[in-house]
Amino acid sequence: MDEKNLNRWLNSRKARKAALTADTLFNGIQNQSVKDLSQAITLLESTLESDQKIAKKLISKCLPYSGQSIRIGITGVPGVGKSTFIESFGKLLHNEGKKVAVLAIDPSSEVSGGSILGDKTRMEEISTLPNIFIRPTPSGKSLGGVAQKTREAIYLCEAGGFDVILIETVGVGQSSTMVHSMVDFFLLLMLSGAGDELQGIKRGIMEMADSLVITKADGDNLEKAKKAANEYKNAMHLFPPSENNWIPKSIICSAYTNFNIDLVWDTIQQFIKHNQENGWLEHNRQIQDNYWFEESVRETLIQHFLDNPTSKEFIKDLKLQIEQKSISAIQAADILFNQLINKNGSN
Repeated sequence: MDEKNLNRWLNSRKARKAALTADTLFNGIQNQSVKDLSQAITLLESTLESDQKIAKKLISKCLPYSGQSIRIGITGVPGVGKSTFIESFGKLLHNEGKKVAVLAIDPSSEVSGGSILGDKTRMEEISTLPNIFIRPTPSGKSLGGVAQKTREAIYLCEAGGFDVILIETVGVGQSSTMVHSMVDFFLLLMLSGAGDELQGIKRGIMEMADSLVITKADGDNLEKAKKAANEYKNAMHLFPPSENNWIPKSIICSAYTNFNIDLVWDTIQQFIKHNQENGWLEHNRQIQDNYWFEESVRETLIQHFLDNPTSKEFIKDLKLQIEQKSISAIQAADILFNQLINKNGSN
């Protein structure tokens, strides 16, 4: 590209970015523009202060139009078939006339920070369907931060008229806990014939699940899947009853043959109906809002303190003392905390 064309391209890019305002993006989202929705989520993920100002205004505009979708979290260890399941499940919802958004938190490269896995390449069929929106987000080193952006992206998608929001996690663990705190229904995908030590499934994750789905229940694996489903069903009866009085279901399915995919959707609809009638759905969303308020306050305070020039020098000195084994990491944290308290107390 020669200098003249390069300048023309740069000027065009600057003009496009200057045209991005909270009002224009909101109008585009309301008119169901996938391009504007994608640009809006990019602003959410940006660390630039100017982009964050627009993003915050946009969230305020979208918030009154949010809350009408069914929010579904999908988790499971790598290899369980999350993307294949979502593709089959997404096609079912699409055929029923639902507008579906898939927000996938991807593993990130430690070198580049970009996504290792490309969800649009893993979900080739549904990525081309109308009314299906797929957005991968690299998890990076700050899982809490990316989870916060995913939660805000839910509001944007709901303002854009999406009926079902699917959130795919990296795997089981902290990412699952984060996603559980922003969805209505939490789906745990499992493999048959693999022990806990192989799957990495802990009791805490199973207790969070509103349904367990044994995947790849086809061919020679069908009988194994049925046996695993019964075992997990019996195990779940040992857990304390949930506050919403819902009994988690244990289902077998095959995304490859579309076996029981409709049963999973029926189960989710039964769950939503059950919890709308007893008031739990709205109550749970209020609990989640309060949780994310506290998380946001915590993250903002920490970031504000760490970005302060005086704090940076103080932290640098504490790290040096840790390296020299003058103090432990825990002692350093206590000193830092006391410094923060004394500083605020003197203001």
